[in-house]
Amino acid sequence: MTPPLSISGTTAIAGVLGHPVHHSLSPVMQNAALRQMGLNWVFLALPAPAEQLATVVQGLEAMGCRGLNVTIPHKHSVAALTRELSPLAERLGAVNVLVPMAGGGWFGTNTDVEGFIAPLRGTTAPGQRAVVLGCGGSARAVVAGLVELGFSSIALAGRRPEALAAFQQDCQAWVPQLQPLPWTHDGTGLAEAIAACDLLVNTTPVGMASASNPDAAAACPLDAGELDALQATTVVYDIIYTPRPTRLLAQASQRGCRSIDGTEMLVQQGAAALRLWSGQTDVPVDAMRKALLLHLDGQ
Repeated sequence: MTPPLSISGTTAIAGVLGHPVHHSLSPVMQNAALRQMGLNWVFLALPAPAEQLATVVQGLEAMGCRGLNVTIPHKHSVAALTRELSPLAERLGAVNVLVPMAGGGWFGTNTDVEGFIAPLRGTTAPGQRAVVLGCGGSARAVVAGLVELGFSSIALAGRRPEALAAFQQDCQAWVPQLQPLPWTHDGTGLAEAIAACDLLVNTTPVGMASASNPDAAAACPLDAGELDALQATTVVYDIIYTPRPTRLLAQASQRGCRSIDGTEMLVQQGAAALRLWSGQTDVPVDAMRKALLLHLDGQ
């Protein structure tokens, strides 16, 4: 039986930084794991406006924080606040985990790639084609995962031409199969790419519900024509994990597609981060998953 959460004067802090961050479910699963591991830590959602990010990160280091997840919109900017970056984080230009270093400073790395790949292992084959919606920090981790899985064609759909061009410039050396795709609903390019793909991944926040904006769950990143281009053989993966299912996944399931939401990605990237923070390899992934799903089912 998992012991109850107990906070004392010796309880250490870990947490997730973002803005906004109140919607994050990382505290639900991480605190379940910490209790089962017997660690006297508490994991908190820590709001950090962009103009205060450096102050917050420095203050948490001074407080002896045991580790941090980093989420929207700080995955790029927080890299400049680290003492050292992992080769993966440096290549991606995106950091989602900070680990305190001996002697001070933060080590920045990325566990999103590991989390993204987890539910796809054993279900994809080298040479397949993917379409990725969005070109933010999460998209970089997704693209890196697709490269690792051997996808031969990766179409990246973005609404902002400058962001799309910057993504290609930053990543073209290690993703030669990347094909930028301007995303305009008045064109047919995206629908044609979707019709030909084996995997569609949404990395945008469109369709994500929150307590402050529950109506956002009704949104879908694809229009009717783009949805109709989906083939029943296409796997649709939405890295959003609330609501379950998202509007995109509900529409995909109606068309016979296999759908994957962001819960397992969240669990697996969080477990990888906890291994780094705690130095323990035996992290209770099942307890993290159970706590997360119970919370989502109760919403």
